[in-house]
This record gives sequence, structure tokens and C-alpha cells, in this order.
Amino acid sequence: MRVFHGIAELTAAAGTHLGYSDWHTVTQDQIDTFARATGDDQWIHVDAEKAARGPFGTTIAHGYLTLSLVPMLIWQVYKVEGVRMAVNYGADKLRFPAPVPVDSQVRAGVELLSVTPGAGGHQVKARVTLERDGGDKPVCVVDTVSVVVP
Repeated sequence: MRVFHGIAELTAAAGTHLGYSDWHTVTQDQIDTFARATGDDQWIHVDAEKAARGPFGTTIAHGYLTLSLVPMLIWQVYKVEGVRMAVNYGADKLRFPAPVPVDSQVRAGVELLSVTPGAGGHQVKARVTLERDGGDKPVCVVDTVSVVVP
């Protein structure tokens, strides 16, 4: 994990790749829980028997479940000390280029795009690329936008 001691250190790292998170296994229990929480219980996610005969040969994680892993994984890559808080502001350019079959391992690579001072804090943009172990394409690419308050 990269630790930045304040906004100045973080700003100096803009334009660099910060590293990778640990691998995280996406389980059927996690998929089922997400389906219940969101009401998205489409068979490709929750019906193992039917999904085995479907286009992916197994159940797959929801795209938005994959996206929801970003906060957990990104904070394994870096943190900023000496700030009061950091909050999610939004996301740009969200894509799901490949599915996440059940029991896949995924990890996040983080590239710090920019740190821009603004009213109430600094806007931090990072490109987060989730990859699947053994996959040939990313499973999620998103430019996250956060506000960090010194």
C-alpha cells in the first residue's frame, strides 16, 4: 500500500500507477446477497443450473456488484494521511468489458489521473481497472472521482 502524507504528496504522484490491490474471490453467496439487496435476481446471476447451460457456462457477478468492490479494493492500494475525510463524488467512463464468473479472483490496479484543488477540498480522479485472474480483458474500468478534505 502506498501511503501519502498529505495532499502535496498525493498531488506529486498524479499521472502515476499506484499499484494493485489484493486478489478478492467473488463467491456465489456474495452474488446472491447483492441480488437480494438490489432486486436483480436474473438467472445468469442466481440460478446455477440454468446458468450452466447459458452463454457463460456458470453464474456471473452483476456488473454493479463488480463496481461495488472498487472502494474496498482501492483503499488497499493507497491512503492519504493527514486529511479530515474523503468522500465519493462520482464516476466517469464506466465499462464492463468482460464478465466475472462465480469464484473468480479479481484485483484492482489504480492509476492516479489528477488532483485538483477546489472549493471544500481537492478533487481526486483515479482510473481503476479490475482484472480477473486468468482473464484476457479487464472486467471493469472506471474513472473514480473523490473529494479529499485536508
